[in-house]
Amino acid sequence: MAITRDSLLTLEAYSKIRKSSRADAIAHRRRRSVQLGEHLTLQFEDEATIRRQIQEMLHVEKIFDEEGIQGEIDAYAPLVPDGTNWKATLLIEYPDPHERKRELARLIGIEDRMFVEVEGHERVYAIADEDLDRENDEKTSSVHFVRFELPRAAREAVRAGAAVKLGCDHRNYPAHVGISPETLASLAGDLK
Repeated sequence: MAITRDSLLTLEAYSKIRKSSRADAIAHRRRRSVQLGEHLTLQFEDEATIRRQIQEMLHVEKIFDEEGIQGEIDAYAPLVPDGTNWKATLLIEYPDPHERKRELARLIGIEDRMFVEVEGHERVYAIADEDLDRENDEKTSSVHFVRFELPRAAREAVRAGAAVKLGCDHRNYPAHVGISPETLASLAGDLK
């Protein structure tokens, strides 16, 4: 379902269900998150996660005018997968600020070295930060938006139950992990 102004709750209606729906929203997001090594997390987005994000932004910023609401929809709606891809928020997490500064400098380009590999198919590398560039000559950002555009055969394999590996082949952060069956079942629902 497309996210439109009419499909969103009013500030009042959202305020009434915000706390009671929080646990379900967190559980849904957790099911769609994959930890890669100690410091990378990919949060795979879908219509539900993005809808919640938009509602939260409207709530927190007290946005109720048509233009403001449309601005939030326009900012976040491109993060909803369209049936041929997975879209995710890549978080690079180092709690210590000095270590974070050092590692973000070492990890320039990491967002372009993220991949998914469907069993029996070639790796699909991320298309990163289509909205704006998130790194400079000195460091990468701790947040990136990535899209994995899956060929038809790979999508069909995922929907048929093929295993999928998430990985990174950046020289300073080589890692890979199998995506859990529970997460994969949720992600398969994004594909046509």
